[in-house]
Amino acid sequence: MTSYRLGVLEGDGIGPEIVPAAVLVLDAALAAAGAPPVDWVELPLGASAIDTHGDAVPASTLAALAELDAWLLGPHDSAAYPEPHRGKLNPSGTIRKHFDLFANIRPAKSLEGAYAIVPRTDLVIVRENTQGFYADRSTYRGSGEFMPSPDVAIAMGIITRPAVERIAVEAFELASRRRGKLTIVHKANVLKLTTGMFRDVCREVAARYPDVAVDDFHIDAMTVHLVRRANDFDVIVTENMFGDILSDLAGEIAGSLGIAPSINASHERAMAQAAHGSAPDIAGQDVANPIAMILSSAMLLDWLGTRRQDPALTQAAALIDAAVATTVGAGTRTRDMGGTTGTRAFAEAVAAGVKKAR
Repeated sequence: MTSYRLGVLEGDGIGPEIVPAAVLVLDAALAAAGAPPVDWVELPLGASAIDTHGDAVPASTLAALAELDAWLLGPHDSAAYPEPHRGKLNPSGTIRKHFDLFANIRPAKSLEGAYAIVPRTDLVIVRENTQGFYADRSTYRGSGEFMPSPDVAIAMGIITRPAVERIAVEAFELASRRRGKLTIVHKANVLKLTTGMFRDVCREVAARYPDVAVDDFHIDAMTVHLVRRANDFDVIVTENMFGDILSDLAGEIAGSLGIAPSINASHERAMAQAAHGSAPDIAGQDVANPIAMILSSAMLLDWLGTRRQDPALTQAAALIDAAVATTVGAGTRTRDMGGTTGTRAFAEAVAAGVKKAR
């Protein structure tokens, strides 16, 4: 059986609590699925790396990541870094850009007992991760945002056919494995050339997937549709900024950002990264909700298992998903979900649930 080397980058704030919680659950799930143990490789990143290596993302960390199968990334608190580090591309952005992790896959699935605004929500937002209207991703070097004078600020929004085509393929492949429905989100009535191209290229890719039903909505209308009827949607594909906004909204609709997972992936590599931030106000208190990080890690196993044709990994991912749902449904919840269970204790409860489910 194949063994894997996975990176561990704890990051800042609650990262050193939720990332080890995810590792604990993954180890239990892999053992339950009969997979060999993972070789965990801990690497410096974030504020601690600035202290020890003079950089939030040391060159040695990037070099080590290139030799690993995939990795877990904790949240970062780059806004609190000292200058000049605060003004640089943040750690997750640096890694995404370095490895061209073009697909940000963000599910939103309600859990029984998680107080979903729209019960039975089960959708996935597929977000193009390298272009669009975000300044840190719209140029090869430097920023896509600039000021020609003190009173004028300009941002470039970049959309290219190759980038849209590859994210559309990812979205249609996912929809074909799920419920066979895909929604394209754009603003082609105003941004006719940029998001109009996004819509049109996605429609061209749709011709390759005749079994997938396709519709499309403007971004403003889509926010309303999500609030009113999120459970009608399956896979949603959109550009970078729209995807960021919609995925945060969808996470809250499904229960909270504390349960919102994601992975950033290319064709060759993937990184598990919870959708929420570093929450420095509760760091070190053992009250953070580790669900998003645990489910992100399960997504990583599923991604890796699918690409390596390793059923033990996909089974381990399924065990984690089921154990999280069972644990929350039984009333074991962290403070943000109305419970009293600590971060570590919640992870231990999920790990125990994984062992029972095998």
